[in-house]
Amino acid sequence: MIKNYLENQAHRYASKWLVLAIDVILISFSFVLSYLIRFNLTFDFDNSRLFGQLPFVALISLMAFLFTGSYKGVVRHTGVRDVYNIFNAICLSSILMITMVMLNREMGLYKSFTIPLSIIIIHSLLGFIGLTASRFVFKSMYNSLMIRDLKAYKNILIYGAGESGIMTHDALTNHTKGTVRVVGYIDRHNNKVGKHINGVRVFNPQVLNKDFITKNNISEVIFSIQNIDQQKLKSLVEGLVELSVKVKIVPPVDKWINGELKVSQIKQIQIEDLLNRVPITIRNSKIFDEVKNKVIMVTGGAGSIGSEIVRQICTYDYKSLIVLDQSESALYDLQQELIQNGFHNFVPMVGDVRDKNRLNTIFQEYKPNLVFHAAAYKHVPLMEYNPYEAIKINIAGTKIVADLSIAHKVEKFVFISTDKAVNPTNIMGASKRIAEMYIGCAEQEKKTKFITTRFGNVLGSNGSVIPLFRKQIEKGGPLTLTHKDITRYFMTIPEASQLVLEAGAMGDGGEIFIFDMGESVKIFDLAKNMIKLSGLKYPEDIDIKITGLRPGEKLYEELLANGENTLPTYHQKIKISKVRELDYVFVRSKIEELCITNMFFSADTVKLMKTIVPEYVSRNSEFCDLDKEDKDKFHEKSKLKIVQS
Repeated sequence: MIKNYLENQAHRYASKWLVLAIDVILISFSFVLSYLIRFNLTFDFDNSRLFGQLPFVALISLMAFLFTGSYKGVVRHTGVRDVYNIFNAICLSSILMITMVMLNREMGLYKSFTIPLSIIIIHSLLGFIGLTASRFVFKSMYNSLMIRDLKAYKNILIYGAGESGIMTHDALTNHTKGTVRVVGYIDRHNNKVGKHINGVRVFNPQVLNKDFITKNNISEVIFSIQNIDQQKLKSLVEGLVELSVKVKIVPPVDKWINGELKVSQIKQIQIEDLLNRVPITIRNSKIFDEVKNKVIMVTGGAGSIGSEIVRQICTYDYKSLIVLDQSESALYDLQQELIQNGFHNFVPMVGDVRDKNRLNTIFQEYKPNLVFHAAAYKHVPLMEYNPYEAIKINIAGTKIVADLSIAHKVEKFVFISTDKAVNPTNIMGASKRIAEMYIGCAEQEKKTKFITTRFGNVLGSNGSVIPLFRKQIEKGGPLTLTHKDITRYFMTIPEASQLVLEAGAMGDGGEIFIFDMGESVKIFDLAKNMIKLSGLKYPEDIDIKITGLRPGEKLYEELLANGENTLPTYHQKIKISKVRELDYVFVRSKIEELCITNMFFSADTVKLMKTIVPEYVSRNSEFCDLDKEDKDKFHEKSKLKIVQS
């Protein structure tokens, strides 16, 4: 095949030394041509002088090429940087030539040897044009022959005709394995529309319709606009998801490799960019002062939230950081990541929050000032089938860490909860609500400041819906959804971790911080958008299968329980939940009883959970019968009162 032949020949023969030799020949030829132009395309000049000067000119040019390295570029990938190197080489050779001629005149070494200034100027222009043109001619021939031999290639539109868009075009067309053709640029600026850049036409955004996409067989649209507003990107992308094209985005310039964009960095736009919410940024942060010179412990430090908390803490000026997790592999991966990013001031500890002796040893040795408690079991269906483990980790584990924090005089304890703790319908949510209640009890001792953060689903976390949908799309579907009307609140991992750190900084003890996460997202719409962003059609290419609500699963999540309201903070997106008053003595005794009862787990254990959290009503679960029993008892008592009266 022509493509393979060209590649083999290019690698075999087109060495940098061959390019250097051709450059010297071209520069010598341009010197002869400059004499002809200077003397009106006649030979009315001293030929012997010309041929006497030619070796000198070739030698000077050779030195300039070697110094600037202009011959080292791969000719078939010639770009702006290569032209710049050629320009430097020509300028250097011209300066050397003029300097040598002037020195010769002053010193009078070779009176017969002189080159007119006009010849040097003409030669410089011809040399630059000749070397640049030769490279682009070869590049064009190579590309045209390669494309002719290709059986299939992708047609692409680049959204943005600025510097970033042009560099994206160069990266795509210069990619050695490239099988793409840039059909055009899309730009909103009228002064660019209708013009051509690199031989590619600039179109108005109005052409982005089904007819244009079909006519030109467009398979991808790449957004190459730097510093684009998130809301603007969202609106632009939403206009494309119906057109059955893949939508990709170019990363910010500061993330380019050595200042150059690589094709591998152009990533598909994530569904996170289409969620109906503005990312929250905490600007008035007190975190720096809070962690300065402090010993910090993060339990569950290798998990989705815990690991991001660790990453963010690493950027501050703290004294020491203890990262505790029971997962050896996940902890090792985080350790290697931090080391590679230049962070070394941390201590990875393999340990279980259920092991009180192990934790007590760690507290005694490191004496943490701040504790971020992220260790938990969080998967609703799994915990519904494994309530013993949910109670043991989420309640007993939290109790152990909280008690040790008080015993070892920890300044602040930040507990990471979930919106599933609000009016819980499952074991996991009830266990987290009971843990919140125990944190409230511990706060009453006024020795350690206990703070709770409560937020919704975290995008991209282990076991969340979006990674699941991505895997199902890769396998060709279908996407599985429990209910067509199910909705959820979402936030990103960095946002969740930021909230936890900010809560630790602003909290004075006893607060439950909640997040204004915007509107809830309909998961069915999210699934359809993910299919469309992959360049596929719903339901023709990939269907969505409704499987029914899982045990303990809600249709709608809530951020506040019955009887709760909120108080503002200095950040408009962060509020404090004002919870109802608890009988702390009763709650503490019942939680301690629950931890003991759980060792001999039975249905009575779940009954006790429902006693501690009266609003806990099971849904689609084997524990629904317990709620029915309570209702029957209530009705029996009501009837008895009526009879007695």
